[in-house]
Amino acid sequence: MEPQAWIYQQDKPTSGRKLLLLEEAELIFALPLIYRLINPEAVASKPDWFCGAELQTVLYTELVTQLNELVRLRKKTQRLDNELMKVNKMLNQYFTDLGWRMVRKELSQIKKRQKKSHIEVSRDIILRLKRYMESQKLDSFDQAIDNLLSEHDADNSQNHLQHSDDIVDNIISVEIRDQ
Repeated sequence: MEPQAWIYQQDKPTSGRKLLLLEEAELIFALPLIYRLINPEAVASKPDWFCGAELQTVLYTELVTQLNELVRLRKKTQRLDNELMKVNKMLNQYFTDLGWRMVRKELSQIKKRQKKSHIEVSRDIILRLKRYMESQKLDSFDQAIDNLLSEHDADNSQNHLQHSDDIVDNIISVEIRDQ
């Protein structure tokens, strides 16, 4: 399913990226954020993010019901196209252009945080990694670590093969002795 475009309530911007509604692949990150933001207390704290207050009470219960149905179908690994279209349409009515822009910004940050991990490494290990990177002509720590892990995996599989060969040799020599 192709991403649905945001339908602007104000003037459509003439430059920049067009806003998109939710895609199925984003749901794992987006649903907790959406549930948190549509909460009436969150709405009260950021009124310029949401459409008129008279719509909020009616839309809130419908939106929560639709979101719950989307979650239910997602857990059953069923097709979500129709439900996602309904939820996106309701989100477009619930949020203002500014509000949805902020949701997309926050969602982007969440996705970035999910992709990265931070580990603390001592200075001497960093220096050793840098020397390794220079010797192997690697550009990043990611490449260096990936390279080292690949070498380790190759060594382990070689050792495993050698160990298997040793076991087979032992079995054969035991069988020969027993005959």
